[in-house]
Amino acid sequence: MFSLKGKSAIITGGGSGIGKAISMLFAKQGAKVHIIELNVEAAALAVAEIEIAGGTAEAHGCDVSNQEAVVSVFQKIGAIDILVNNAGIAHIGKADTTSEDDFTKVFNVNVKGAYNCLYAGIPALKNSSSAVILNMASIAAVVGITDRFAYSMSKGAIFAMTLSVARDYMADGIRCNSISPARVHTPFVDGFIAKNYAGQEAEIFEKLSKSQPVGRMGKPEEVASLALFLCSEEAGFITGNDYPLDGGFIKLNN
Repeated sequence: MFSLKGKSAIITGGGSGIGKAISMLFAKQGAKVHIIELNVEAAALAVAEIEIAGGTAEAHGCDVSNQEAVVSVFQKIGAIDILVNNAGIAHIGKADTTSEDDFTKVFNVNVKGAYNCLYAGIPALKNSSSAVILNMASIAAVVGITDRFAYSMSKGAIFAMTLSVARDYMADGIRCNSISPARVHTPFVDGFIAKNYAGQEAEIFEKLSKSQPVGRMGKPEEVASLALFLCSEEAGFITGNDYPLDGGFIKLNN
């Protein structure tokens, strides 16, 4: 079950964290993985790990907010069956404390970046007999998260884009779903805490962990497992849905 043998998959932000876990698992299940990353060194290291484990992967340096660059990379890659829009950045701030530059940066990476990959990837996906798009949304798309105005905006857009794409390309045989994680423990989270809460790292980590009713953050591998199911043939009847992976955050956080 859940074999991706013979499939070609593009995973943006696949060099670290959730994206890397997805890249590793998809390659293990037989997919040819194409990692699109701004951090070329991280992508190369992920590819090396995949190859050591017996998988097949390629790294492609690219800024997803640059449409011309994205189109060029997708044209180079050619035929694909799976697109995982995972690349993204976070930001702390309320509506009146978020600068225009920061708002635009979050929008360009999280929203325009996903759009650019959809724009470049859908023509190729139309030629696949089992095309799948998986977008990485967030619980911030459906619940209020303190001081996450721009980030929540961007993930709400991803949620809506998922529904739109699922509807528009159903006749082309393209399925489109999204995953909405709560907090997942990645190097990104560690760096984010260190940057924004210097000197309070342990306290903030514990606080963020306990904000999930299960009492811990998620693991990248847990997100990857759900991603594998949604991109496999076993999920062939699933499209236009969002899947919270949240440790009970949305429904049980009273």
